Amino acid sequence: MTPVHQTAAAPGSVSAPGAAPVPSATPPVPGADHGAPPAVPPSAAPRGAGPSRLRSVPGRVLVITGAAALALVLLFGALSSSFRTVRNGLDVIGHDAGPQVVATADLYFALSDMDTQVADVLLIGDEHGLGKGRKRALEVYERRRSDAGRAVLQASALAGGDPAERRTVQAVLDGLGRYERLAARAMLLDEQAGHAAGPPPRPVLELYRQATDLMRLELLPMAYNLTLESGTVVRRAHEEQSSALRTGQVLVAGTGILAVGGLAWLQVFLARRFRRVFNPALLVATAIAGTYTLTGFTVLGNEADVLHTAKRDGFDSVLALARARAVGNSMHGDQSRYLLDPERADTYEQTYLDKSQSVLYTPSGNLAAYYKAVDAGVDAYPAKNAFLGLVGQEADLARLPGSEAAIIEVLRRYQEFQQGDYLMRKAGPREAVEELVGRLETRFGAYDAALVKLAGLHKTAFDRAVRSGEEQVEELWFLLPVAMISTAVLIVAGVWPRLSEYR
Repeated sequence: MTPVHQTAAAPGSVSAPGAAPVPSATPPVPGADHGAPPAVPPSAAPRGAGPSRLRSVPGRVLVITGAAALALVLLFGALSSSFRTVRNGLDVIGHDAGPQVVATADLYFALSDMDTQVADVLLIGDEHGLGKGRKRALEVYERRRSDAGRAVLQASALAGGDPAERRTVQAVLDGLGRYERLAARAMLLDEQAGHAAGPPPRPVLELYRQATDLMRLELLPMAYNLTLESGTVVRRAHEEQSSALRTGQVLVAGTGILAVGGLAWLQVFLARRFRRVFNPALLVATAIAGTYTLTGFTVLGNEADVLHTAKRDGFDSVLALARARAVGNSMHGDQSRYLLDPERADTYEQTYLDKSQSVLYTPSGNLAAYYKAVDAGVDAYPAKNAFLGLVGQEADLARLPGSEAAIIEVLRRYQEFQQGDYLMRKAGPREAVEELVGRLETRFGAYDAALVKLAGLHKTAFDRAVRSGEEQVEELWFLLPVAMISTAVLIVAGVWPRLSEYR
């Protein structure tokens, strides 16, 4: 009989007779916690179980504070960039390119007056006591040579790296050297030959023709083009700076709204969360941000107006009057050349009329009609402005205090100058020379002085506008770092006590 093996029952268990054996329980794991729930793997833990750092109150305070601080950084950055743009624009128009452009207009004046003085020297001849005299004319000629040299240097500095302008400046320098040699030979030969007042000997006249043709047909047109080209530097700077200021206003307004909104958000959050009505430090910071936003926006708008005023009422008028003065001086030279070279008298008479029309334009086909039109137009001003041209446009734009009276003085003196021209052309050869270097010279001097006085009014307005713009920017520029530091300190002072409650 085969023996039957029985499995021993677990301690404490009872087996019924004939029942299947019951397997014993799995022995307990040593050290296990029999009362703990079953462990869940980390990967099976539900997301968001427990608050994240950013969702906590300190985290939200830091996020809102950081957003407000970033908006403030953008606001102060926009203000700083815009103020720097204003300063650069005022420097270009008020201290750099603007005065240099006017200097190029002075180049035209100096060159034309050099030729005028040479013509007067040759016209006076041996009669040194006639009019201002030969010696005085030579002194003025030398002074204009120095003025022309300085103006060429300034024009060269303004040309900068522009190859075309530098070539023009170099051509003016080369041409000026050739003109001086021809003029010196003509005056030396005239002094050696000797003659009474009036046209000089033929060899002298031939030399002067070469010199004046070089001046009128080459040097003066190049100098005039330099003035026009240089004026584009200021116009371009004005347009660029005006556009940048408008962009700066938009940036300041946008970043300012963000900064004030961020600080207000932070203020409301702290008030609700911590059950406080307001936070004094944050209120002051918000006030500073709002004040600088409004002030910066307003100042940038004012600076755009300042740049416009400086260019329109200052620079444009000063440049136009400088050109009018230079053309007027060339007109006076045509009067001398009219008497100096009878063979070309008709040509010089026509160029005189053309230049007169560029200074004060009124429809007329000849000098006789022009004299009458000037008399009628000047008598009708200021009730009616019948003129165009360099001075005519200024007469139409009399905006500055005292400018209308100054323009009336210019027009009256110009009228007298044209009346003197009429008398000079009616006189005989000898009387015409005496009229030119006597009464006509005095009338031209009075007209030129009135033109200088009018230009001085616009120059004063130009300087005042530039100075006003600089003062406004400098004041805010000085306070900007103080505002940045104080705002940062106030934000920390307003937020830090609340965060410290969670430490």
